[in-house]
Amino acid sequence: MSKRLSQSLRGAGVLALMTVMGAPASAEEINYVIGSVGNAVEAFKETVKPWEEETGHTVSIVTMPSSTSDQFAQYRLWLAAGTSDIDLYQTDVIWAPQLADHFVDLTEAAKDLAPQHFESVIESQTSDGKLVALPLFTDAPALYYRKDLLEKHGKEVPTTWAELTATAQEIQDAERAEGANDLWGFVWQGNAYEGLTCDALEWVKSFGGGQIVEPDGTISINNPQAVAALEQAAAWVGTISPEGVLSYQEEEARGVWQTGNAVFMRNWPYAYTLSQGDDSAVKGKFDVAPLPMGDGEGAQSAATLGGWNVAVSKYSTKQDIAIDLALFLASPETQRTRSLLESKLPTVPELYEDQELIDNMPFLPAWKEVFENSVPRPSAPTKGKYNEVSAKFWSAVHDTLSGRATAAESLEILEIDLEDIKGGGW
Repeated sequence: MSKRLSQSLRGAGVLALMTVMGAPASAEEINYVIGSVGNAVEAFKETVKPWEEETGHTVSIVTMPSSTSDQFAQYRLWLAAGTSDIDLYQTDVIWAPQLADHFVDLTEAAKDLAPQHFESVIESQTSDGKLVALPLFTDAPALYYRKDLLEKHGKEVPTTWAELTATAQEIQDAERAEGANDLWGFVWQGNAYEGLTCDALEWVKSFGGGQIVEPDGTISINNPQAVAALEQAAAWVGTISPEGVLSYQEEEARGVWQTGNAVFMRNWPYAYTLSQGDDSAVKGKFDVAPLPMGDGEGAQSAATLGGWNVAVSKYSTKQDIAIDLALFLASPETQRTRSLLESKLPTVPELYEDQELIDNMPFLPAWKEVFENSVPRPSAPTKGKYNEVSAKFWSAVHDTLSGRATAAESLEILEIDLEDIKGGGW
């Protein structure tokens, strides 16, 4: 079925029309790679059903580890080998400049669809004039908080990290004194992987410490504000955060939170719907707010720009079908379905006014502003070297958090390492 015909059938008597016209001459199986975070795989199966029913094709899901760093490494292996076994890749917002040469240019195919999305998201997936991926959803993390515990102890939602530290400690101590021995004040992502780059970038930016590498390529990370930010975070480990937080990724943090054993959590929007599930100990007991600010000049709330996209492999032998699936997955209708199923933030501005989505995700209207003012990771200025830059950054942060080095020592060494990487050209 052609893309034009496929698009004209959607949403208007698809199955009836197909009964008259007959199924596709040749039904194909399309291989789609996706990470296994939360209920992503189950939700994807539901999301893609209308396309499968409409076209007669089927989608085979290839799951990846939840760690984006592991996913990226596997993607590079497959793409470098030119494998034709994978037709579509679900890609992180930061990967476009690094993997662009391996993906189909979707500019012409998406000429009508692209203008319906936030311009900044389309730009983030454009490399050297090629639109290499289409947006599925955007991400910006928030502070999840137990509104029942804050009300019980007469506390306001913290707006600074210092307030969060004090509030988390006070509630943790009081609740443990009442027998809640497993309760922690704050859980987040402390493992040495891309997720720690996101958390730590927020800390540094919120203290006025810059963005690691600035848009013009300047290495800015070694500064007093960044030192103060990492010192604040290191002080959480073993006090309001468990020692084990140094191995937490998103799902480990959510596990502690969703069993009712944390006052605060830093996590992405996907955790909202899951936390409201019938099996959640915090159902109806929590809310979300912008991440806190740091202290001093330049302090602000900062949320790392995230989000995932879909790219078509140029090595696929089924590119026309894969492109049709990509257009379906990035369409406003499918983004709406995804938001209802997974609390994903759409990249289509009009959906932020959709009342059913707002009823399902009460935080949605506020998130539009959070998203539009979020902080990008330095993938654009560092280009093909971003993965190496990020690994150096998260390693330096992890050394600080685990006490192997002071913040000042870690950032001084990191600056030298980044200068060496830059010396070879971004």
